[in-house]
Amino acid sequence: MDVKNQHPKEFAGSVSRRNLLSGGAALAAAGASSRLAKSQGPGRKGTILAYVGTYTPNGGGIHRFQVDLTSGALTNQKIFPSTVNPSWIAFDPTYRFLFSANEISNYNGGTTGSVSSYRVDPATGDLTLINVVSSGGAGPAHLSVHPSGKWVFAANYGGGNVAVIPVDANGNLSAPSDIQADANACVPGPCAVGPTHAAKAPPGSFAISGHDAPHAHMIQSDIAGNYVIVNDLGLDRTIVWKLDKALGKLTDPKTVQSSPGAGPRHFVFHPNGSWFYSINEEASTLAFMAYTTATGTLSPVTEISTLPPAFVGTNFTSEVIISSDGRFLYGLNRLHDTVAIFAIDGVGMPTLIGEEWTRGDYPRSCGIDPTGNYLYTCNQRGDAVAAFRIDGGGRRLTFTDRYTAVGSPAVIKFLVL
Repeated sequence: MDVKNQHPKEFAGSVSRRNLLSGGAALAAAGASSRLAKSQGPGRKGTILAYVGTYTPNGGGIHRFQVDLTSGALTNQKIFPSTVNPSWIAFDPTYRFLFSANEISNYNGGTTGSVSSYRVDPATGDLTLINVVSSGGAGPAHLSVHPSGKWVFAANYGGGNVAVIPVDANGNLSAPSDIQADANACVPGPCAVGPTHAAKAPPGSFAISGHDAPHAHMIQSDIAGNYVIVNDLGLDRTIVWKLDKALGKLTDPKTVQSSPGAGPRHFVFHPNGSWFYSINEEASTLAFMAYTTATGTLSPVTEISTLPPAFVGTNFTSEVIISSDGRFLYGLNRLHDTVAIFAIDGVGMPTLIGEEWTRGDYPRSCGIDPTGNYLYTCNQRGDAVAAFRIDGGGRRLTFTDRYTAVGSPAVIKFLVL
């Protein structure tokens, strides 16, 4: 299915009201204090730590900082050394373990990347390596953890495949229980690689990387944990797999095709679980889809630019995240080097309402701290993380004048002690 634009009234009439409005009452009660309380859990003190995954050699490993809740500054640096590009990190649901996707292609002399498991000290936030296993494919660019904590999902960009990796109660990883090639998701298959030039890219764009082969760029389950979603940049497709939660197997794939050459990269669910937003790296667009939780079905609604109307030339998008109340969404532009700010209306439709300079080159990822007060950009080529205060209820970002030196920062995640 090609992404099509629909007027909000047409969309409201064509999609189930139950899907559109589910979770609305819970969202109305959300606030900064409740968000922090949820992230703390029983017995936590409220000290917020930030962990930054990096590319080596500049990055040197995983960095840990303390967040100053008054200024947004990151202080008290400590590095947990790694030489294998720990470029994506994620906590398990209990925050007892942290996992890193190590973006290499020569693990143990083979042709895959690797995934590392770390134990998190509940008093200090220090990391202790537990074990390392194969990611099941070359160059893992993303990983996530199932809501049960029993499975880690790895997206292998270089390998064009995804893997399910079992995790035991002590944080030990096992060899993948399933590895699926993205190209095999189409019926009849295989899925075809998309065109080199994105149909909806800005005029003069030379954002043409990634359409040489399948490239899995992100993998994450839906909020209920029943289906696993994959964005493949090279195939121009979003793939939805059904998860066998007993065996750790991916079955019964369904695919949704992006606009030609768009290059779907990262995605995020709205807190209500029924609205899905995917950012396209080559087209510099944001695709909005409705998600049916019972069947794992994605229905494209609209696709809009992440850039101002007058922009021409080359840009690559990277990350997309959403506020905890679901009212605002933030997307990153690389080369244009901005955070695009979108407002989300009552039926999930996004509208670009502004932008903010990232204060650094080539922002690869960003994150919002657990209080919802600060947004941080990981400026990969700028070798720094920049801190912004979230103002206007979410519709504005104000630079705090706070930079933190980190070599080749790629991702930032938070922990409340």
